[in-house]
Amino acid sequence: MSDTQKVIAIDGPSASGKGTVAARVAAALGFDYLDSGALYRLTALYAQKQHVEWTDAAGVAALAENLPVRFDGGAVLLDGEDVSADIRSEAIGMGASAVAQLPEVRAALLQRQRDFLTDKGLVADGRDIGSVIFPQAQLKIFLTASARVRAERRAKQIGLPCEGVAFDRILADIEARDEADRRRAVAPLQQLPDAELLDTTDLGIEETVKKVLDWYHKV
Repeated sequence: MSDTQKVIAIDGPSASGKGTVAARVAAALGFDYLDSGALYRLTALYAQKQHVEWTDAAGVAALAENLPVRFDGGAVLLDGEDVSADIRSEAIGMGASAVAQLPEVRAALLQRQRDFLTDKGLVADGRDIGSVIFPQAQLKIFLTASARVRAERRAKQIGLPCEGVAFDRILADIEARDEADRRRAVAPLQQLPDAELLDTTDLGIEETVKKVLDWYHKV
């Protein structure tokens, strides 16, 4: 189809491995990569730094529109400061989920995300990439895994054991974010009818990346 965009849209819940998979697929194809979730996390962090409440729709949207962000290799810079680790905290994750429910914020970040697409092609991950940001994407994927497996992956990522109070908190946070993302009025998290379902509960990263590449080459 001539009206399709050279985009692989990977949507899915928190800690499903979207970012890792999307980045590797982009590298394999020579495409650019967009972590849309990072933009929402950055917005939440920037609002916190500017003492703007996450519920202040107009205030947060104004910050999102002029977000001083730069992606430099693997580093994420906010106003010149490396905040790569800061935006991955569970607290900022919850903040990202909160600001993502604000229509004004989503509108502010809409064109910003679309501007990442160039002739090179783009692999983008998030929660509404296929439904809202790039509805004409060549390939749409809904990537998921069980909440417990996602919590275990997040715990390992930050060096915590997969049991105990800290782990239970991670699991509870993931389940809370899932519920918030599904129930929000604007662009709720959902598998689209034209998206391939990819459950990675029992799959490793390499197997998942291969599956995505196989699907793309058949498009």
